[in-house]
Amino acid sequence: MKFNLKKYKIGVSLIILALMVSSCKKYLVEKDNSNFVKSNYFTTGSQAQTFVNGIYSQLHLFQNGDAYGESPFITIELFAGHATSLGQSVNNSNVINQRTDAVNPGFEDVWQNSYNAIANANLAIANIPSINMDAALKKKLLGEVYFLRAFFYYHLVRLYGDVPLITTPVTVDSPDLYPARNTVAQVYPQIITDLQTAEASGMPEIDQTGRISLGAVRTLLASVYLTTAGYPMQVTANYALAAAEAQKVLTDYNLFTDYAFLHDNAHKNQGELIFQGQYLVGVSTNAIPQLTVPFNLPVGAYGDHLGAMIPTNQFFNSYETGDLRTKEREFYFSSYPQYGDTTKTVVFGEHCLYKYFHVESALGNGQSDENWTFLRLPEAMLIFAEASNEVSGPTTDAYTQINKIRARAQLPALSGLSQDQFRQAIWKERYHELAYENKAYFDIQRTHMIYDVINNKFGDAMSTPNEQGVTMKSQYLLWPIPQREINTNKKLTQNTGW
Repeated sequence: MKFNLKKYKIGVSLIILALMVSSCKKYLVEKDNSNFVKSNYFTTGSQAQTFVNGIYSQLHLFQNGDAYGESPFITIELFAGHATSLGQSVNNSNVINQRTDAVNPGFEDVWQNSYNAIANANLAIANIPSINMDAALKKKLLGEVYFLRAFFYYHLVRLYGDVPLITTPVTVDSPDLYPARNTVAQVYPQIITDLQTAEASGMPEIDQTGRISLGAVRTLLASVYLTTAGYPMQVTANYALAAAEAQKVLTDYNLFTDYAFLHDNAHKNQGELIFQGQYLVGVSTNAIPQLTVPFNLPVGAYGDHLGAMIPTNQFFNSYETGDLRTKEREFYFSSYPQYGDTTKTVVFGEHCLYKYFHVESALGNGQSDENWTFLRLPEAMLIFAEASNEVSGPTTDAYTQINKIRARAQLPALSGLSQDQFRQAIWKERYHELAYENKAYFDIQRTHMIYDVINNKFGDAMSTPNEQGVTMKSQYLLWPIPQREINTNKKLTQNTGW
């Protein structure tokens, strides 16, 4: 593994990294007035706050993109098999057709940037406790850092499997400078411990400024428990823990009355949005809309229209008849007024993702500061329903949660299902409600089942072809360890099949 000392040792270079653009509107524009140098950082509360703000900025790694339509959030979604890529990316095409390899730059970007964030989190956890500052703020900041470290490890362990588990700052003399991989069974307990520590940190139940809240902690912990109850851990006792954690947030948030609120500027961090990565024009922008609009068609003020993630027609058609989410400009759209001449209509020829269309930037200067949503209420609702069903079969409370989501979509309520029927109904609802939000691939990993949208049923992930005629290879349940990391760190081994 290529551990760059500039990322890990205590010094000016790491401080510069930590002072990069932070992730909430309030502190995205915060100026560095702390004059951090090697001899005086981590001495005041304001320095601690600024350092933690810098760790938030690493959340942007999943939305990094390029002129070919490659971005980690696109790659994760393409692995699930329900999207095509109409842009120029050879790497995206190789992912869709399962012929990519360990030198795919996206694999390296996620690995390096995640460990970059973890390195900063380890420094904060090691140094903030000794600062003479407001005790409540100190506890809250540490809670945020523990959440962030857990968040990045949770992505690493699901994407790469066994990964190095580093929880202290690394120096030139540290044995963790070139670490071996820890097992999944060793990594998950650390993630859970970090989230439990964050849960006890005194942060608010809800935070509408973009900072981490108890709602975010509990939803992520519920997701971790649900994942560890499935493959590869199969700790089935964790279903009950997942239901208990998810239940804690169900009354703290409310479903939006309009799906457009999921992707506009006015409703950032509000309503059902539990945890988002923050963006602000003039400070930090993203390419989310450009990546998801139809390829090379003038539907906004963007310099690029990349068509990098386009839903398959078969997936779109898998929604129930009358589902509001399939109506034009709800979750999807197939036409739009031409940019520069709204008297004309651009017809796409496919259904694109309106749930990521950013009207403000499309009609403005093409600079998008659309937030990326990591966690929202429907996920917590469905975790609760699925986990409680695994414990005791369908319950009134479980039906209530899934039927609230269906009612918003103008679908009839479910009732009278067996445990297996209810399980599959929840899985299907996850696919349809959380569509293209980087949930489907992780669901395949933990259930070893895929949604066969053509036949509207679930099948074994390694023997059921998706709508594009591709059958998942077992090696694709994990990403490869980036080849450059293996070349640099001889202790690292490659995942099977790569």
